[in-house]
Amino acid sequence: MPFGINETMGQYSELFMLLAAGTYTVAFIAFAWDLAKSSKALRAVDLKAAAAAQASASAAARVPVGAGVGAGGSVDRADADVDRAASDVSGPAGRAERPSSATARASKSAGSGAGQTADGDMRYAAERRVPARVAVALTVLGAVIHAAGVVTRALGAGRVPWGNMYEFLTTGAFVAVAVFLLVLIRRDLRFLGTFVIGLAIIMLVAASVAYWTPVGHLVPALQSYWLIIHVSIAVMSSALFTLTFAMSALQLVQAHRQKTIAAGGEDKLGFMRLVPSALSLENLSYRINAIAFVGWTFTLMFGAIWAEKAWGRFWGWDTKEVWTFVIWVVYAGYLHARATRGWTGTRAAWLSIVGYLCVIFNFTIVNQFFNGLHSYSGL
Repeated sequence: MPFGINETMGQYSELFMLLAAGTYTVAFIAFAWDLAKSSKALRAVDLKAAAAAQASASAAARVPVGAGVGAGGSVDRADADVDRAASDVSGPAGRAERPSSATARASKSAGSGAGQTADGDMRYAAERRVPARVAVALTVLGAVIHAAGVVTRALGAGRVPWGNMYEFLTTGAFVAVAVFLLVLIRRDLRFLGTFVIGLAIIMLVAASVAYWTPVGHLVPALQSYWLIIHVSIAVMSSALFTLTFAMSALQLVQAHRQKTIAAGGEDKLGFMRLVPSALSLENLSYRINAIAFVGWTFTLMFGAIWAEKAWGRFWGWDTKEVWTFVIWVVYAGYLHARATRGWTGTRAAWLSIVGYLCVIFNFTIVNQFFNGLHSYSGL
């Protein structure tokens, strides 16, 4: 393809990336609005339940001692109703809170129009959360524009668009959003939208501001079909690690919140009522990390095969190779510790976060400041 056309396609790609970032920003605001609005609706349900409990207690106090069985039965039924309402609002201990249909009706009568919270299975509820639906629609639109940016970059470069840090970031952000949208088909992970889209925006901004690289050809060592195999799996694995990082961070917040409530403290994080329990987040994060770990294992293996093809050796203790192996060891330790050593709860969450920080370090610090055979940042 002539250079002028390459440059034009590169400019189109940058425009699409800018539009995608803008669309993601609006989607981010909509997701945040959904959390705030639903939290307010759930708090209204709490206040209603508290008022009903107080009214029932006052009615019980006015009933004379030795009153008829009918009156006593009425009071008992009122107390039982209050207990059921409180159970619906608070949810069973140790699990995510999910109001029952009665609570949902109370929320609707209060004019909230939202309010259902995620349960342990993360299935979709029957309520209409308009901000969440708008946010998902905007995310889909942003992903389509983002895909156009990735494709035009590939057409302009005449190859797969992950030959430098700019391309890896923009493609990685797209894959992370695409995986999030695919999982949304089966699981209600809209509570993750603020965090996933926020990370995607950060990745796009960092790519444009710190790592922008014009369209160009690759160094000879990268001109191989192994680039498609090795780097595509690395991008997919990194996208999955991004999702589990967000889940692990939410798990820590949710665990602290649940502990505070169990100790009788005030719930100051009402929006976390839309997030499943810490245990549910941990279980899903563990399963996704297991899939991503398999992908990272293939990344390491195929990288060694590619190294043998390009440089005549499978392993050379290059800085990039070492840190790729370090990441593999950290996530292997995470999976082993949780499956066989009982490392659950906050310890497992922190280990997952440490693994992702190693991924970030490998991509940023190692690529920029360590010289080696893998210095392909394009900067």
